[in-house]
Amino acid sequence: MISVGVDVGGTFTDLVAVAHDGAVQVSKVLTTPHDRSIAVLQALHESAVPPDQITRFVHGTTVVTNLLLERAGTRVVLLATAGFADVLWLRRQERASLYDLTRDHPAPLVQPGDVISVHERVAPQWGDHGEAPQGVAVLHPLEPAEIERVVQAAIATGAQAFAIVLLHGYAYAAHEAALAHALRTAMPHATVAASHEVLPEIREYERTATTVAEAYARPAVRRYLHTLADALAQRGVTAPRVMTSAGGTLRARDADQHAASLALSGPAGGVTAAAALCRALGLRDALTIDIGGTSADVGLVIDGEPLVERGGEVDGVPIALPRVLVETVAAGGGSIGRIDSGGALHAGPESAGADPGPACYSRGGTRATVTDAHVALGHITAGTWGGAVTISAERAEAAVRTLATALQRTVRETAAALIATADANMARALRRISVERGRDPRDLVLMAFGGGGPLHACGLADMLGMRQVYVPPWAGVLSALGLALAPERREAMASLMQRSDQADASGLHAHRASLAHTLMAPHEAFTVRAWVRARYLGQGHELDVPLHDDDTVDALCTRFGAVHAARFGYELDRAVELVSLRVTCEGTWWPLTFTRPPRTSSTPFDGVDDGSMLEASVPGPCTIRLPDATLRVADGWSARALPSGGWWLERAGEVP
Repeated sequence: MISVGVDVGGTFTDLVAVAHDGAVQVSKVLTTPHDRSIAVLQALHESAVPPDQITRFVHGTTVVTNLLLERAGTRVVLLATAGFADVLWLRRQERASLYDLTRDHPAPLVQPGDVISVHERVAPQWGDHGEAPQGVAVLHPLEPAEIERVVQAAIATGAQAFAIVLLHGYAYAAHEAALAHALRTAMPHATVAASHEVLPEIREYERTATTVAEAYARPAVRRYLHTLADALAQRGVTAPRVMTSAGGTLRARDADQHAASLALSGPAGGVTAAAALCRALGLRDALTIDIGGTSADVGLVIDGEPLVERGGEVDGVPIALPRVLVETVAAGGGSIGRIDSGGALHAGPESAGADPGPACYSRGGTRATVTDAHVALGHITAGTWGGAVTISAERAEAAVRTLATALQRTVRETAAALIATADANMARALRRISVERGRDPRDLVLMAFGGGGPLHACGLADMLGMRQVYVPPWAGVLSALGLALAPERREAMASLMQRSDQADASGLHAHRASLAHTLMAPHEAFTVRAWVRARYLGQGHELDVPLHDDDTVDALCTRFGAVHAARFGYELDRAVELVSLRVTCEGTWWPLTFTRPPRTSSTPFDGVDDGSMLEASVPGPCTIRLPDATLRVADGWSARALPSGGWWLERAGEVP
């Protein structure tokens, strides 16, 4: 039995196949931007994994991300409560840029004329003292005649995708459900997304935008997954799975109904694998950085788990669903060096990508990239590497020399400056993702992976004052490994909107059990976990707090106070409001044990990691060639091989 994970990046497509006995096979090919499934199938072919032995095939997809960036989704018609049809354009009445009055928000995914007003209305049912809503009251029922009128108006638009978002639909779903049923009956081949099915939670704008994004992307996601599934089936591979933004996997036939949950599918695999390795090493907290050819993804592991938060945007479109927290910056190995009008050197955001790629790839690229800078400095040696790439030192130096001449510097000075510029961009992202969540980078371990992560790890750690770096085994393809190992995960959400002093623990746990029941069949063995999204009464933001099996409401509130204090530095003496409940049912992780066999050769270590154990530490400055990446040990740092695989780096003396 073999589990296969495929990570489709902007430059490379990585495949990792993990057998039940722990054997790992790796395949790396250049991504095919015009049709990314071609690279997936090519990587599978080059891996030579017998298709009849593949029991799981998981991949991360950028289909939804690309649809939103390119605005290439399906035309969507929005069905909204009369009088509340402009929420996508009103947004939150925040300017796109605080000091630039010429900036504007990206246009919504719905055209202004593609909105149908629905005459119905529900409103909060307030308590006797106005302290909190106690459910909802139907002010204007949705009559059968109105349903018929709306359905006929929807048919008349000629559209094939509809988003139903009615006021307070998170708390009262009957009106949305009636409309959805009528539309699906009248147009069985149309896409119909209702907000109570997509995001049953408060905040009209985010709920509307997320539901519209679901309807906008679902047809293309369905086509892509079905096409890929058919192509894999022809090669004997069945039942592919897809990584979700929250770090679990869904079967393809289920994922095509949860398109919005795939918006940040790609980066989630790396942080998920990083968290699993942290648990194996006994590390509680870590900053992660996954540096690829086009971008760098920054994440945070807390208590051995990837930090999962709600929200996030893709090109101005809010996707208010749970996601592994990842911040992406346009700084990778393919980031092109340029000089602005003021004479300053920049790295990116433009990337050489897979075609033509960095100059050193000899595929037609002539502009200097961060990878060319590493080659020019000798950090990456010339010759043949994975992915059918041959590195040319001469072409790299020629590209960097063009920048050096313009800057009136040497090639080595320019190459070092280009790398430092890219490091500064990534360090800012690492600082933001940690400090803004109450974590001091100096107290964390930096976990660096991806093709470029180990090259930049020491430089980034120096900038942040960090003293320890962990480079995991299979660092260059860790995201694909995470996909191969990640368990199946199903999620459900429900609105609560209860004050803690009026909530009942038995009712809360019954709600949890009911959601879990909807996610799995009786014979399925899943681990059930739950979180309550909570806030102090009167606050406008929430935090996710774990709900344990034996929790009382007081215990849950105490835990919320501790999480609030860790995040914001203070607690409040007031009631807690329970906003929503999220339940996940998680399967088992694919087994894998990392080990280093004893070193049998008596020859001195030559800088090539052959997978065997080294007894002595390796002092910097030096370069260690890993099986799928390159590790740069900077001056003042030392590296030692870990018995469990990977490398542990420490800085001696004071941090600069």
